Amino acid sequence: MTGTDNQASGNRMTGAEIVLQALRDNGVEHIFGYPGGAVLPIYDEIFQQDDIQHILVRHEQGAGHAAEGYARSTGKVGVMLVTSGPGATNAVTPLQDALMDSIPLVCLSGQVPTTLIGSDAFQECDTVGITRPCTKHNWLVKDVNELAAVIHEAFRIAQSGRPGPVVVDIPKDIQFATGTYTPPEAHHVQKSYQPKIQGDLNKINQAIELMKNARRPVIYSGGGVVNSGPEACKLLRELVELTDFPITSTLMGLGAYPASGKNWLGMLGMHGSYEANMAMHDCDVMVCIGARFDDRITGRLNAFSPNSKKIHIDIDPSSINKNVRVDVGILGDVGNVLEDMVRLWRALPQKPAAERLGDWWGDVARWRARNSFAYKPSDDVIMPQYAIQRLYELTKHRDTYITTEVGQHQMWAAQFYGFEQPNRWMTSGGLGTMGYGLPAALGVQIAHPESLVIDIAGDASIQMCIQEMSAAIQHNAPIKIFILNNQYMGMVRQWQQLLHGNRLSNSYTEAMPDFVKLAEAYGAVGLRCEKPGDLDAAIQEMIDVNKPVIFDCRVANLANCFPMIPSGKAHNEMLLPDEATDEAVANAIDAKGRQLV
Repeated sequence: MTGTDNQASGNRMTGAEIVLQALRDNGVEHIFGYPGGAVLPIYDEIFQQDDIQHILVRHEQGAGHAAEGYARSTGKVGVMLVTSGPGATNAVTPLQDALMDSIPLVCLSGQVPTTLIGSDAFQECDTVGITRPCTKHNWLVKDVNELAAVIHEAFRIAQSGRPGPVVVDIPKDIQFATGTYTPPEAHHVQKSYQPKIQGDLNKINQAIELMKNARRPVIYSGGGVVNSGPEACKLLRELVELTDFPITSTLMGLGAYPASGKNWLGMLGMHGSYEANMAMHDCDVMVCIGARFDDRITGRLNAFSPNSKKIHIDIDPSSINKNVRVDVGILGDVGNVLEDMVRLWRALPQKPAAERLGDWWGDVARWRARNSFAYKPSDDVIMPQYAIQRLYELTKHRDTYITTEVGQHQMWAAQFYGFEQPNRWMTSGGLGTMGYGLPAALGVQIAHPESLVIDIAGDASIQMCIQEMSAAIQHNAPIKIFILNNQYMGMVRQWQQLLHGNRLSNSYTEAMPDFVKLAEAYGAVGLRCEKPGDLDAAIQEMIDVNKPVIFDCRVANLANCFPMIPSGKAHNEMLLPDEATDEAVANAIDAKGRQLV
């Protein structure tokens, strides 16, 4: 009997049927999961219907990251389904990842029967207790008649306000029990959670007043703009055009403003561009939109943008004045606030003179001339930066989505792959989760089956969740895994070289697999390239293959990722490639800086 049949018979359903009907009514088309004893009733219902596709992963962490990639690339809620005990604990890493990067995720977990809770039953754990710190909210459902309302509320909380993950823990006897299904429009909304959407007009007017008198302004945007939706990104671009302010972005905010835009400074932060970091340090008015002043952005807090008035727009009240004190804090959805800002700027009786920014743009031009992403090219070995540049040139005109793992390759991808649109860049920012990129690529490919999906990976990170290649094969997801293979845990090795006397403790991988043979073992295509002159043809072959591909791109072993702000230093103390000798780094880093890694 389907959920539709059950609706016709008075909305009486089993708990498992309620789960499937609630997913349908919340617009779910795909779920990522792994079966186990405590969720078998739900899996039995999945078997008996066709409108929701289940994607079988090979590890629950993979299910979570795949759901994150799906959510990030579509703007929808990602859904994962795991069993009790180890199934739920394996979900903790993606839940925390989604919490830090504001990704809407609903995790449905099985639990032992209510009569066994607290008895140390087989595969029992305190899922609600374990996941409380890494979710926006979580529930243990003990009454089948409350199950539908809880799931509806879970979707509302996951995607409203600052998006994030939620967990619904469902005991096995509740899945078997019969109860009444409540449709979404009839469920009781939790009154204690009502995010503020509209910004305070008085504070927005204060922000406009600061902006119109600015001589050295900068816009600092973050993932909150992307999360707010396409209209927010359009309004951000309109605000930049109206004000002619330079704009930079966090790692999570790439694509909200086009990389080809004339006002674009590049990414800022520890491995950001010289012009972005110098503009942040020297500005007199900073407009922070949907970002949270995290440590990788600010550097040393007491030296962060010391002479600026700061405006902060965010939907999360806990983010405002948490790390950096601001002059104008505007609580609200960035899309709504940007709409008001654009309207009020257009309504100014006298537009600020464009010439007032002339000297500021002159400073930006001088900083840009330093070419802070420069590297020494080679005809003999593939430089990792060159590999990303060639990948970008050969894919930029396609319908392309990029995911990454975490490490040097992630930073090079952010530096050298230009994003023109939002939701095309999926990476682990806050938690920095190695193993994220491959399952995230799977989730993106399931959501966009006709698109080109590439995971830019490192040889160490890719092995964290390599088993999801099997899921890609099973579900005909032709993801491309582009590995910058330098035989090291590159970022760890870089910090060991620069901060720990070049004592490379356990950062070299001596038992590296043959990635070509590994791909073939999974039933995928394996490619290898070692020479710069062969790279374009090899990348094109990777693109043209309509199957999952592992591309082993052998790059320079000891290349370092610059520019870099050493730990404990300010934005204007960043090291550029031409300055980054070991001695210069040693002189730039104080004792506290040596504790970074």
